[in-house]
Amino acid sequence: YPLRSPSSTNIHLNARWQQNGITVAGGNRQGNGINQLSYPLGLYGDDDQTIYVADQSNHRIVEWKRGATSGQVVAGGNGQGSGDHQLNNPYDVIIDKERDSLIICDTSNRRVVRWPRRNGTSGETIISNILCVGLTMDDNGSLYVTDDVKNEVRRYRRGESQETVVAGGNGYGNRLDQLSSPSYIFIDRDHSVYVSDYGNHRVMKWVEGAKQGIVVAGGQGKGNGLTQLSSPRGVVVDQLGTVYVADRWNDRIMRWPKGATQGSVIVGGNGSGGQSNQLNWPF
Repeated sequence: YPLRSPSSTNIHLNARWQQNGITVAGGNRQGNGINQLSYPLGLYGDDDQTIYVADQSNHRIVEWKRGATSGQVVAGGNGQGSGDHQLNNPYDVIIDKERDSLIICDTSNRRVVRWPRRNGTSGETIISNILCVGLTMDDNGSLYVTDDVKNEVRRYRRGESQETVVAGGNGYGNRLDQLSSPSYIFIDRDHSVYVSDYGNHRVMKWVEGAKQGIVVAGGQGKGNGLTQLSSPRGVVVDQLGTVYVADRWNDRIMRWPKGATQGSVIVGGNGSGGQSNQLNWPF
């Protein structure tokens, strides 16, 4: 199952991770070569372990097949710009399998675009006037998108012209009904929204239909203690409700069991760096 799918996240309660990571995309210094990346952000892992990377500063989406030593540009890559054939600092990408297409947060163009997955030469704008950082799709094909300006998460259901705010939407702030620069999102089987609340250094869970969220990780101010996060980014939740979060400025991945008041470091946490046991601003 793809990374980010609720079906894929059956992780054993006592699972442990190798402390030395393996490079699966890039790793050949910063650059715009086909074997390089430049400030990669969101990624999507497919069934066959193909990885799609939002290669932000190269303004492209790159596909890396399992074991490959170089990638293939599947969207953008035509310079920074606002044309239909261009991207401008893309932050995230997912696959819409039903329509065999990529859906991309084309962040600096303030739009979400749909791009053919195979041999696509241009994209189609499906949402305009949105500072999108993260997006995902649920099992019904509804699209969820964060808006970093309005500090909210919106749901776009197939066949509906009007979107619905499903998290935040009450201005910038740190109340339980507010978000502060929401970034990445995960939707569970019950259609609860988990969102990394970047500016509040916490991960929030909004049950479907709720008027406010629940803090499920962090929320104790910015810091590097086990009760704290520092500008969290990517978030995934397993079948037990355990939250896995990229703790950006702490250069670590943390695991927060359901109901826990503190997390544990499962990867990184060894300072910022390029060694196999280190991370550097993980997304």
